[in-house]
Amino acid sequence: MVGVDLVSATSTAVATATAAVVHESPIHVSLKAEVIGHLLGFPITNSLLMTWIVMALLIGFAIWFRGTLKMIPGKLQAAVEWAIEGAYGYVVETFESEKLAKQFFPLIATIFLFVLVANELEFIPGVGSIGLFHGTEFAPLLRAPAADLNFTLALAFISFFTIEITGLAVLGGLKYAGRFVNFSSPVNFAVGLIEIISNLGRLVSFSFRLFGNIFAGEVMILVAGYFVPYLLPAPLLGFEMFIGAIQALVFAMLTMFFIKLSVTDPHEAH
Repeated sequence: MVGVDLVSATSTAVATATAAVVHESPIHVSLKAEVIGHLLGFPITNSLLMTWIVMALLIGFAIWFRGTLKMIPGKLQAAVEWAIEGAYGYVVETFESEKLAKQFFPLIATIFLFVLVANELEFIPGVGSIGLFHGTEFAPLLRAPAADLNFTLALAFISFFTIEITGLAVLGGLKYAGRFVNFSSPVNFAVGLIEIISNLGRLVSFSFRLFGNIFAGEVMILVAGYFVPYLLPAPLLGFEMFIGAIQALVFAMLTMFFIKLSVTDPHEAH
């Protein structure tokens, strides 16, 4: 009995020491967003709070910028107009239709701006380091929205349904369904099945590409700051800011290209 008690006590001590080391470690990585509170019984996560902040900043800037518009533009207005005109011209060129460009440019631009601002705000001091303690667990108050799979998956659903509904509306139900169901030959039937899998796979590629890049960047900077402080994190921060901008552009452009493919007649595409 004494031997059993001694082994049990030793195991308990080892487990306690291990838990203490893990708890005291400055590296804290959580795959899911942490809940920081509740509103009317609805859980509020740190990524959701960050999403609201990004929305407030974009809406606030739009209202302020609209109030400063002048017939003779200043430097900021001229720069914004130049960027919008260039982006809009590229969308018109891609769609080969002024009508489609007017319909979808607001969505494409909103996706780009929202993801861009959300990704860049991740590097503001305090994001991920200021938070609350729930017992012994630390929950950051703010977390990059794209580091939460729920956010990227929701954004992927928006793009996916926009693409599919647009194809149905422009081509019609029968012609659009002909992309996926074609019994004219075994080859065309196999191509149709591949198209179905490819379309459904967009949900995975859209969401996991953005989530994987942003979450992996967070972990890489965290680990680099722990093992090689003051030297390695600085260039990594610059690199990850660049990656955040690229991911915003990729998500918006893929949405645009897939919309273009969805409204292209299958025979013309062939």
